[in-house]
Formats: sequence, C-alpha cells, structure tokens
Amino acid sequence: MSVTENIVCQDFVEEVTNYLEGKLSEAEQRWTDEHLAACDACRAYLEQMRATIAALKGLRETEVDPELRARILSGL
Repeated sequence: MSVTENIVCQDFVEEVTNYLEGKLSEAEQRWTDEHLAACDACRAYLEQMRATIAALKGLRETEVDPELRARILSGL
C-alpha cells in the first residue's frame, strides 16, 4: 500500500461513523462508495465497525460495572 493509499484510507477511517449514520454529502458518499469498491482493507474495517455496533447495540449502561466503566473511560 502506498503513502497515497494510506492517506485515502485514513480519510475513510475518519469518516466511517458519518458514513454509517448516513451523514455524508452526496459527493462524499460517492467518493466513499468508490473507495470501498476498490479497497479490501477499508471494506474489512467497515464490516468490523458494523459488527462492533451490532454487538454493543443491546448493552445497557447499567449492565457495566461502574468501576470497570470508569477504568475503560480513563483509558486504563
């Protein structure tokens, strides 16, 4: 993967949430769809994000131990 490809992929990674939430402009959506059609790595990343969202969707905040939650949020 070239430096240019890395920059393009970084752009996708930074916008993946907006992509999943349908918040991209028409031009951004078109660019993203074209990039995903050609980039195995970003397609895999997108699928990982979808799987993570699906796995966490049913998790309620009250189910997480408060001490563990504090540690996770603090980055420890």
